[in-house]
Amino acid sequence: MVSQNLEIERVEIIKNLRRRRTISAKVVGGVMRVSAPGNISQEKLSGIINKFKQRFKNKKVKQELNQNEDLPAQAEKLNQRYFSGKLNIVSIEYVTSQNGRFGCCNYKNKTIRISHRLAQMPGWVKDYVIVHELAHLIEPNHSKSFWDIVSRYKLAERAKGFLIATQQGVLLD
Repeated sequence: MVSQNLEIERVEIIKNLRRRRTISAKVVGGVMRVSAPGNISQEKLSGIINKFKQRFKNKKVKQELNQNEDLPAQAEKLNQRYFSGKLNIVSIEYVTSQNGRFGCCNYKNKTIRISHRLAQMPGWVKDYVIVHELAHLIEPNHSKSFWDIVSRYKLAERAKGFLIATQQGVLLD
């Protein structure tokens, strides 16, 4: 659906009277081509185009972060240091869809998602979030034993304070 080049230089709208409900978009060579029903209002179409632009931007941010930062290597380093390398992590990646959380762990699938917002924060804060999510692979809740595991990270309290202060109370999962 999306080409490699996600820089949008201009938008081309193709209205089709046979198209009734769906709107699609793709980026080709810097041009976002939008196919829409012929009877859609310009106001409604503008809102939808803005959502497509944001979606394409988010996809680019996610791809760049996951290419430029080696989260799996960092998670494995923290796994070795704080969990004696015992944890099996299937995947860890940045996502752009987490605005209310900094991290999310699916302990059954052993997958971790990290908010793209952490890429702009100090490394010790990102490490704390990774340790927090790794701890969920052992304790899938926020019990006392979970917090005992997380507190092995020497900057845990400082990082929690940093996250609370900078995000005005947005907490981890």
